[in-house]
Amino acid sequence: MEFAIALDPQSNLPLHRQVYEALRQLILAGKLLPKQRLPSTRALAKSLSISRATVTQSYEQLISEGYLQTISGGGTYVCDFLPEEFLHSKPTLQPNTDCVTDNINLSTYGTNLITNAPLYSPRLSLPIEFRYGQPALDAFPLNLWRQLISRHCRQSDRLMLDYATDSLGYQPLRDAIARYLIQSRAVQCHADQIIIVGGSQQALDLVSRVAIDPGDGIAVEDPGYLGARHVFLSQAAKLYPIPVDRLGMQIEQLYQLSNIKLVYITPSHQFPTGALLSLSRRLELLAWAKQTGGLIIEDDYDSEFRYEGRPIPALQGLDRTNSVIYIGTFSKVLFPSLRIAYLVVPPKLVNVFARAKWLVDRQSPLLEQYVLTDFINEGHLERHIRRMRALYDRRRQALVEALVNDFSDRITICGENAGMHLMVRLSTNLSDRTIIERARAVGVGLVSARQYYLKNTCNCEFVFGYADLDEAEIATGVQKLAAAIN
Repeated sequence: MEFAIALDPQSNLPLHRQVYEALRQLILAGKLLPKQRLPSTRALAKSLSISRATVTQSYEQLISEGYLQTISGGGTYVCDFLPEEFLHSKPTLQPNTDCVTDNINLSTYGTNLITNAPLYSPRLSLPIEFRYGQPALDAFPLNLWRQLISRHCRQSDRLMLDYATDSLGYQPLRDAIARYLIQSRAVQCHADQIIIVGGSQQALDLVSRVAIDPGDGIAVEDPGYLGARHVFLSQAAKLYPIPVDRLGMQIEQLYQLSNIKLVYITPSHQFPTGALLSLSRRLELLAWAKQTGGLIIEDDYDSEFRYEGRPIPALQGLDRTNSVIYIGTFSKVLFPSLRIAYLVVPPKLVNVFARAKWLVDRQSPLLEQYVLTDFINEGHLERHIRRMRALYDRRRQALVEALVNDFSDRITICGENAGMHLMVRLSTNLSDRTIIERARAVGVGLVSARQYYLKNTCNCEFVFGYADLDEAEIATGVQKLAAAIN
């Protein structure tokens, strides 16, 4: 056997580990070749003047890791293929492909995901991006949030580390949310109707699992929120686009359809147009639900931010037939990674939604629920909303002023009185793609509204998010955009 192993009795490394490392390096260096036989444990122990048990321990470790193999009655050999070869093997498919091999039969849900639920694509990193739905993270009271986290970590509550006893969510948090909704949104509910979920997207997913069968008719706003559309299509629902005008969804068109099981709507700040569903249409929609037995999903995603007039009460507060499922979220009010949203469901549906939530992920993280409870009960949420409403109002005014100054009568602004974004129609012969490419060339990111339409077509409509841009960035971005288009 033409190899040597040098052992150091003074080393802190045990002898069996030294033998293991020496043999492994000889194998990796090619000095011990595949299929080459090694000396027996007795022979190697004798040549190294160590115990046989030490060599045996080294061999067993190498065998378990795939460097050596034993043949019954034939000794110990170097393996044909080493672990490193598998670690550095080339993938059979390119990353990020949606390829499904012929021998894998997906469910209808899985197949629908491939065609109807594209993965989140990373945003371009541009100097100025008019991203919608992005709150001003630099204005969040992070030090206060840290203090609240530390408070609960110091208390060493073992229950915080255990499974939750209630899949509906942390009871004190549900109590706090119920009080907040009754006071600020005129929602009629009890804490037992509230279910804590991991973001509004999970809320939509739970509703679709519980209420939608393949082929069911779902009425959606056109244009409307893509995330909801993808969830419904993944359940093989049939979508019916209902046009939106300055008063919101055209409810009268629902009566022309005979197979609508559910209506998805954003009545307080229609996405993306910003239209407010009028009171008469709200009552008309509730009358439709009472007459047909249909369900209504009210997505109240950013209703806290209304800059002119009083906040509009939720549609759910007008419901007298338990037809409305209300969705709210803290992602826009606080920060997106918090991933805490909530459902307010009619009493008769609480049990089935609790079961659905338990099957999906059993519970939402408890520490964040503890902290959010304190944040609400101690008045921090209301103060934060007041500060952000004033901040966003200044930025909204800056954006409207910049658009009017730089585009004059070539634009129409929609939904500028609420929320964290507004929609702009440009009067130009250029295509959406051309405008986006020209804007990107000067460091400005834009989002076209074309993708939010299901039936109607549009051209040169864009969604401008302004919440995370200061007034100077807004003015500069609009000025660069106008110059690029001209």
